[in-house]
Amino acid sequence: MLTLHNLSKPDIKKNKKRLGKGQATGQGQTAGKGHKGQKARSGGKVPIWFEGGQMPIQRRLPKRGFKNIFKISHRIVNLKDLVDLEIEVLDIDAMERLGLLPKSGKKANYPVKVLAELGEIGFSKTMTIKANAFSKKAIELIEHNGGKAEVVKVVK
Repeated sequence: MLTLHNLSKPDIKKNKKRLGKGQATGQGQTAGKGHKGQKARSGGKVPIWFEGGQMPIQRRLPKRGFKNIFKISHRIVNLKDLVDLEIEVLDIDAMERLGLLPKSGKKANYPVKVLAELGEIGFSKTMTIKANAFSKKAIELIEHNGGKAEVVKVVK
């Protein structure tokens, strides 16, 4: 018995268009390419961005902005994130283990910079922090409490 759940696709074989094989095929004479013009010729392909000779969009739109190729992006750690830690020496590997820095993805190889954003919390830890860069305020706060801010060279 034929029901809805055991229906199958019918076997329909459609012949491919036989271009240029006479008027009776419906694709004779110009073989579906119309009359004359670039696209009627052999090898007559037009690039997808071509606009028929009109000024292309990438040339009509103005250039905007500036991208500094020498800019160095950093992975940022704030001193407020380090207030609750009970560690004497904090290096980049330890920051990654503790989840303070991304260790995979696009930013994984960026150098690390320590900033002095504290919010309402004061920084009163005595610890040695090893990173690639520090803000002036961060160095000042770390050394004021008897700690050390050690700059580690970036290895590429």
